[in-house]
Amino acid sequence: MTTRIDTRFAELKKQGRSAFVTYVMAGDPDLTTSLNIVKALPKAGADVIELGIPFTDPMADGPSIQAAGLRALKAGMTLKKTLELVRDFRKDDNVTPLVLMGYYNPIYIYGVDKFLADAKTAGVDGLIIVDLPPEEDDELCIPALKAGLNFIRLATPTTDDKRLPAVLANTSGFVYYVSIAGITGAAAADANAVGEAVARIKRHTKLPICVGFGIRTPEAARAIAEKADGSVVGTALVDALKNSLDAEGRATAKTVNAVAELTAALAQGVKGAKQAAE
Repeated sequence: MTTRIDTRFAELKKQGRSAFVTYVMAGDPDLTTSLNIVKALPKAGADVIELGIPFTDPMADGPSIQAAGLRALKAGMTLKKTLELVRDFRKDDNVTPLVLMGYYNPIYIYGVDKFLADAKTAGVDGLIIVDLPPEEDDELCIPALKAGLNFIRLATPTTDDKRLPAVLANTSGFVYYVSIAGITGAAAADANAVGEAVARIKRHTKLPICVGFGIRTPEAARAIAEKADGSVVGTALVDALKNSLDAEGRATAKTVNAVAELTAALAQGVKGAKQAAE
């Protein structure tokens, strides 16, 4: 079964360019503004959208994305409302791939079968659940694949050749390579090291490889896009959003544009990259 993610990467491969993947937190700083931001992303140049599911204990996230999750929770965001946001987005956009990224706990509480059915109906294409290792595939990964959703796995600098086959076994859509050991937004990605890692992972899989963590500027996005099938930017966009808020942490007239303008600049960086020859 082909998902929107599969279709988008196939199109980009034909065009000979890398994907630009954006990450924002669902419900940050409130539901309406968040929906407007998500709607603005494809127009600004996002090829794939990752939507964070707010959670109280996000252990892989740095301070910026943790704060975004807390803003969203404070504004009353829930997993149910996150799916409503996706449903509203799909009314105008039926082609941009949308991936939910987060932790297993909210899905477990919602109920796996109900969640998968509701996510599929809402228009979700894939899941990145950072705290479920391959050993737990029966919990969510296998049911998600059966429901027609891509299950996207993280590989890191510490994922060695022995571990990679387990990580890749039930992965679909794309592989998310975390360019630095540590939390989001912590350091800058090294394009040369990324290039070597991508080449190594490609020996094990035909899936596209997108690289995230540590990409903040158009130049960095371009350098990574030359080495990988996609660049993922999250913290920089979340920071742009945060910097547009008023003293009480509420959205202002600048908020949607702040995110859209940075997205457009980063997208230009990615689109200016020459794809490395396969």
